[in-house]
Amino acid sequence: MTDLAIAPVETRGQGHPRNDAVSFAGVVYTWPGASPFTIRISEFSLARGEKLLMLGPSGSGKSTFLSLLAGILTPDSGRIDVLGHDLAKLSRAARDRFRVEYFGIIFQMFNLLPYASLIDNVLLPVRFSKSRRDRALTEGSLHDVAFRLLAALGLETNVIASATTASLSVGQQQRVAAARALIGAPQIIVADEPTSALDRNAEKGFLELLFAQSAAAGASVIMVSHDEELAHYFDRVVRLEDIAVATRDTPR
Repeated sequence: MTDLAIAPVETRGQGHPRNDAVSFAGVVYTWPGASPFTIRISEFSLARGEKLLMLGPSGSGKSTFLSLLAGILTPDSGRIDVLGHDLAKLSRAARDRFRVEYFGIIFQMFNLLPYASLIDNVLLPVRFSKSRRDRALTEGSLHDVAFRLLAALGLETNVIASATTASLSVGQQQRVAAARALIGAPQIIVADEPTSALDRNAEKGFLELLFAQSAAAGASVIMVSHDEELAHYFDRVVRLEDIAVATRDTPR
């Protein structure tokens, strides 16, 4: 049984390189319910290695957009290509495997295991993906790789060695979540409002560390936020309302 039952992603040296890590075309998705929410995205792309900030107010559809990008949701119509694969053509199980293989996700609420060690939290993705585990192992033992990531993201040695995530500050938890997203060199980093709980100084340090680590892995980064003051950290800024039309039907 293979770890990921889909064709391998094209890499350098195999014909013409694909410049886009992600592309949307004619995508429509509707949340069901008494008051359906529909998002329509005619066109969107994320280049390989690009750092992109997507701006939009609360309730504008940013989380729906990220869920479509990561294959958590599939569109009702249209096409979403990620690293050369049409996500809608993959089964749910294959999309799950694809996500853990190629995506590093920093959730707004971090989603850490509260009473596990920092190392165990960081290693979660490589427990579910052999290829990602193998990529991490090229840099040393899994424990050492996780330890170095946490240290590079600003956590002190004694904290890494002895703390559980439940005992950490919000800023420290954020760094653990970032290390978990980065381990095993995923090709796309997705961050959902990851700096919303930080002050400006902590925010600046976090973003600089995140970008340094993602650049070392050659990863694309897409971050969604409502904070326009973050724009200067990124290669490109996109407003969700410029690429998507969101409508909400009133209940009958």
